[in-house]
Amino acid sequence: MSSYYGVNAYLRKRFGGRVYKLALDGGFSCPNRDGTIGNRGCIFCLDGSGAFAEGRKESLDDQIEKAKVRIAAKVDENTKYIAYFQAYTNTYAPVERLKELYLPLTKREDIVAISIATRPDCLDDEVLRFLEELNRKKPLFIELGLQTIHQSTADYIRRGYNLNCYNISAEELNRRGIELITHVILGLPHETEEMMLETVAHACKYSQGIKLQLLHILEGTDLAEDYRQGKFKVFELDEYARLVKKCVDIIPKDVVIHRLTGDGAKKHLIAPLWSGDKKRVINRLNSELAKL
Repeated sequence: MSSYYGVNAYLRKRFGGRVYKLALDGGFSCPNRDGTIGNRGCIFCLDGSGAFAEGRKESLDDQIEKAKVRIAAKVDENTKYIAYFQAYTNTYAPVERLKELYLPLTKREDIVAISIATRPDCLDDEVLRFLEELNRKKPLFIELGLQTIHQSTADYIRRGYNLNCYNISAEELNRRGIELITHVILGLPHETEEMMLETVAHACKYSQGIKLQLLHILEGTDLAEDYRQGKFKVFELDEYARLVKKCVDIIPKDVVIHRLTGDGAKKHLIAPLWSGDKKRVINRLNSELAKL
């Protein structure tokens, strides 16, 4: 069986009980959307990956309470929470704004950690110094969307930074003792299985955690147009399950696997449609991982 260090076990061990993420929106933009690097974002991105976050026009306290209500049926009085900033680029602002947003969370007893998704090209020295300070006050996870180590694919998806930028930022986070979670997309157009496994192996050199994300096609993205024109195919469920097992087999046992798959909002999902059936997907992955 492909045993692995899953996020639920890790969070229970680290924080002593059940922990849930609250998806929040800090109101950020992205240099790949505001004209600094580009105007259309990454080719697969519809809404800055914030489809499941609370409304950005609401205060952070209100967002937290609404997010708690969403998962109320799953929790008890002892449940703790991670404040999770996934939408857009959550260090893309002056440090003073970052302080105003994140520091109040360090005083909340119900929030045991902060998870910030960002880009490696939005981690300058001043931001890194602040994140180091923040990490001393409250456990901090930084999530970087590497997606692929292959430059031809990175150019196609309009990522906007090279591999060395990721490497340098990852090394800085490691040096400062800030926990790094790296996102990898499986199934990017024209990538071979070997290329995907190379990306996973590279990410694990720098990361304490990893997220494996199934490529899914969302209405309204440029990727959707390429898909409709037949420029690439998406995985079938069995193909994806077999690849995930190969990934898990090469991920070091001390690297926490935070995600084995992923899906987009069903109202926007074009393909693969099977990804919208979470129970079926998880059962198939578990079945594959149970094989010797």
